[in-house]
Amino acid sequence: MSASHKEILKLAIPNIVSNISIPLLSTVDTILMGQLSALHLGAIGLGGMIFNFVYWNFGFLRMGTTGLTAQAYGAQDDYKVGVTLVRGMLLALLLAITIFLTQGWLLQAASWFFSVQDTHAPLIVEYFTMRMWAAPATMLMYVMMGWFFGLQNAIYPMMITIIINIVNIIVSYLLVHQYGMDIKGVALGTVIAQYTGVLLCFAAVAYNYRQYLHLELIKAASKFSELVDFFKVNSNLFIRTVCLTFVFAYFYRESSIAGALALAANAILLQFVNWMSYGIDGFAYAAESMVGKYKGANDNLSLSRSVKLSFLWGLILAIAYSLFYFMYYDVLLHLFSSDQDVIDFALRYKIWMVVFPIIAFACYIWDGVFIGLLASRQMRDSMIVAVIVFLGLYHFIEMEDPLQGLWLAMFSFLIVRGVLLTIYWRKVDT
Repeated sequence: MSASHKEILKLAIPNIVSNISIPLLSTVDTILMGQLSALHLGAIGLGGMIFNFVYWNFGFLRMGTTGLTAQAYGAQDDYKVGVTLVRGMLLALLLAITIFLTQGWLLQAASWFFSVQDTHAPLIVEYFTMRMWAAPATMLMYVMMGWFFGLQNAIYPMMITIIINIVNIIVSYLLVHQYGMDIKGVALGTVIAQYTGVLLCFAAVAYNYRQYLHLELIKAASKFSELVDFFKVNSNLFIRTVCLTFVFAYFYRESSIAGALALAANAILLQFVNWMSYGIDGFAYAAESMVGKYKGANDNLSLSRSVKLSFLWGLILAIAYSLFYFMYYDVLLHLFSSDQDVIDFALRYKIWMVVFPIIAFACYIWDGVFIGLLASRQMRDSMIVAVIVFLGLYHFIEMEDPLQGLWLAMFSFLIVRGVLLTIYWRKVDT
């Protein structure tokens, strides 16, 4: 069956619903802390970014699992479908243990990189120490969500993600407002929500996908040599993700150096970026599933059509985001902060937020396409070039307002990625 609007919307709409709800984990925390003080707002922004810096680097667990599972599903290879899940989970647990054992060093390194100010440090330590307990759940969910996407199932991830966020909102609110736990409360709320999510993932696998799992499969997947090979397959995705995380971490670092006001404002603006990113990623995830399936089935016509449809719908959603930010930017700023100085500062950057979705959507969709193809080398190479351009522009083009230069560098990073991946695709598609 050829790729169609119905197929992509069937995958994308649940992804969009679940993906848009994902930023609520940080958005709710940002709003709760923003009502306390600018200091708390900056600390939660930095604390969240430190965790993103740690976790995003292991996003290959989800991406690689989706691509491998989708191609195995398209080829009707049940054994490979099952072994991909088990192998990914074992690797996720090994990485989670490593992260947990090295958390002290990670916090010191991150604090140095982000130039954490003494005023923010105690709050960030509280947040980091508490939230680190969610590491195993977070890593396992990367794999299990990716596996569901590979099986063309976007409903389970949507339902699980919505429940996670409902739990997070309720628990965080109670811990902050009823029990006075402040920043430690929002961290504990996230931990409880993450473990709720991973338990639901296990229940979903046991309920609907038991046919893919058996003891011989688990024994085969646990072979150390095969785990190493699995990691090697994902090494390019790992490098690509490290580069992506570095850019956003560097963005936060420069914001922190610029002062508490700049940090607080950019903490809000990056929430807008998150909303857009997770929305567009709904179609990127659909592209991962569809492209991987048709690649595994050797259906090149449907593969090519699925790419075109992903871009069409991604552009439509990007335009919708731009219009929304144009009309409601001021209202959204007041939602995040009651500090007029922070709001006035953020108002300077409205044009960046309005244009951002149109500039960014292409590289998000291309990521989904290339993940489905398991063409990770091209993703890695384009990302490395884009990072070099980002750093070069920021440091060598002087602007009266350094933060305007920072946003210009971010835009160049997105454009370079989109252009290079377009060139790579034309070589693949010809």
